[in-house]
Amino acid sequence: MPSPPPWPDPAVLEIEPAALALLQHHAATFRLIDCREPEEWDINRLPNAELLPLSTFSTDFREVLPDPAQPIVIHCHHGMRSAKAALFLRHHGYARVWSLARGIEGWSLEVDPSVPRY
Repeated sequence: MPSPPPWPDPAVLEIEPAALALLQHHAATFRLIDCREPEEWDINRLPNAELLPLSTFSTDFREVLPDPAQPIVIHCHHGMRSAKAALFLRHHGYARVWSLARGIEGWSLEVDPSVPRY
């Protein structure tokens, strides 16, 4: 399998759904964090995502994400909460973190319509 496409520039906060899909297709190594709340997680989720709700993010992030050098993609419903979480992590020394543009909603509309919308 060819190598995965490059990650977005770390100066850019968002990654497009299609770019994330390409990285997943090429088995790129990264953490996919869902910062929605548990009741949203129960509605739908992306494969290989891990739940770290924004409501507990600031207290749990170091335990869940101990390696600040590892690439991380964070998503929420529409992209607002994940942008806040990505900025928070960047402020705490995580340079390779991106928010999924348009969130799981964008993923459902642009990449995988089998992921339920709500």
